[in-house]
Amino acid sequence: MIDLYLVRHGQTYFNYYHKIQGWCDSPLTPLGIKQAKASSDYLKKSGIKFDYAFASTAERASDTLEIIADMPYQRVKGLREFSFGRFEGQDEFLNPKLPYGDFFKQYGGESQTEVEERLYKTITDLLQDIPDGKKVLIVSHGGALMNFLRRALGVDKPLGDKHYGNCAVAHVTYDGQKYSLLDVAEPAKDVE
Repeated sequence: MIDLYLVRHGQTYFNYYHKIQGWCDSPLTPLGIKQAKASSDYLKKSGIKFDYAFASTAERASDTLEIIADMPYQRVKGLREFSFGRFEGQDEFLNPKLPYGDFFKQYGGESQTEVEERLYKTITDLLQDIPDGKKVLIVSHGGALMNFLRRALGVDKPLGDKHYGNCAVAHVTYDGQKYSLLDVAEPAKDVE
């Protein structure tokens, strides 16, 4: 059994200004840095020591990981956020309601199915060579991680009514065949 900790990056300037942010990037805000520190403190207080760490190639994800865990890690393109095509960097009010389905395909982005498949394959491939009993940290993006969890757990709303907030931590186990969600913590929820 592998313990997998899936963390969404801290708040970015695009989050703050309500811009659509997928493959495009913006840096962490001062609040985003505090959120990452809160998640780091939570994980340390919980006694969790990671054996392996991976981050999306986006600066916001790797910067968050570097605050959370002082250890070597691998940046992985397959952990990137949903590609929103021509909607990248536009105002959030232009975002259609969920589920996105194939909406962004017509604008040069990805379909929801493509994102689910990409994240599921990337994470499952990363875990294939990791021995049982190890703890793995992955820092990625809210949309990407939600799509992974939908596919991995086989449910439309894997977190129930919870939003995958900045620096939220989902604890998932993987036995080589099946993923199971154990807990979702939001240590940065009340950080100001």
